[in-house]
Order: sequence, then C-alpha cells, then structure tokens
Amino acid sequence: MIWRVRRVLTGHDSEGRSTFIADGLAPNVKEMKPTFPGLALTDLWETKGAPASNAGDADAAERPVHLEPPKNGTIIRIVEFPPDNTRPQDSDSHAGFKAIGAGHAQDKHSSDPMMHRTQTVDYIIVLKGEIYAIMETGEKLLKAGDVLIQRGTNHSWSVRTSEPCIIAAILINARPIGSSKKKAFTKKPVKKKKKSV
Repeated sequence: MIWRVRRVLTGHDSEGRSTFIADGLAPNVKEMKPTFPGLALTDLWETKGAPASNAGDADAAERPVHLEPPKNGTIIRIVEFPPDNTRPQDSDSHAGFKAIGAGHAQDKHSSDPMMHRTQTVDYIIVLKGEIYAIMETGEKLLKAGDVLIQRGTNHSWSVRTSEPCIIAAILINARPIGSSKKKAFTKKPVKKKKKSV
C-alpha cells in the first residue's frame, strides 16, 4: 500500500491576509506499475522559475508526474522505494523512465535498471527506513534522518531490507555537466628557460 502524505497549503485571501487554502492527502501520486511496482512518486509542489511566484491559488502540482523540474524550477516530492526483492526481473525499466518524461535520463550502459542522471541538485532526506545511494564508484547506506545532496551524478537506489524506504526529495534545476567519461587532467611540464650569461 502506497504511503499517503498530508499536504497543507497556504496562500492569501481576497484581502491579502495569510490563510490555509488546502489541507488533505496530496492528490498527485504515481505508482510506477508495471515496471517498478511499489515505487511511488507523490508530487507536492512545483515552481516554474526563479524567483518563484506566490500569486494565485492554483495547485502547482496538478499536472502529470515527471522526473525533472522545469528550467529554473523546482519540485518537492515524497518517494516510496519498495524492497529490491519485489522488483520484477523482466520489467522494461526504460518504459518506466519514459512514463515520467525521463527516457533520456536512464544510463543505458549500466546493468542497474534504475541508474540515471538528472540535470538537478537534489536534497534527499530519509524519512523512514533505509536505502543505499549508489554511485558509479561506490555506495552509502542512508537511514532515517540522513541527508544526501545529489549533484547531477549518475545514481541509483537500493532497498535491501523487507520494509519500504520513504524519502523527501527537493529537486532544483541545474546546469548540465559533462559526461563522467572525461579525459583525466594532466599537468604539462613547465619548460625551464636557459639563463643568459
């Protein structure tokens, strides 16, 4: 069963006073069936530029769930990751990424079906459970209360317990970086000048 999130939204009334304009379960939930059943994204809010606008009372998360924020924008979401052993072995992971507008983000050369890169800086806060953050050169176990700053890296996730992991993720659009396959920098030797006599 997908973890549902209460979202309380503030705004301004017709006289410009602060008020609550929504209070209830966040309605914009996407479970990644059939590719990753149990993996669910709950989008709470999105901004479309910087500085963000606080005008109006429209629900900025009322649109199809997509992985990355718009240019100069942000997304705050809750993600539920199910245990790895519940993931179908024969699922089409590319179709899963494509379903959230991110077919371009998946690393097609990785044996890990969830390895991907986004053009974002992500603030990841583990709310419940534990999860491994996986990079190309290693992994770290994150537990409830831990925070990961993900900076446009090729990354994946792994839940190796029998319980799901719940994270809060704030995604901020960022400039793209080059491939991790860049040539290593080598310092050129400095030529010594001959002293004149």
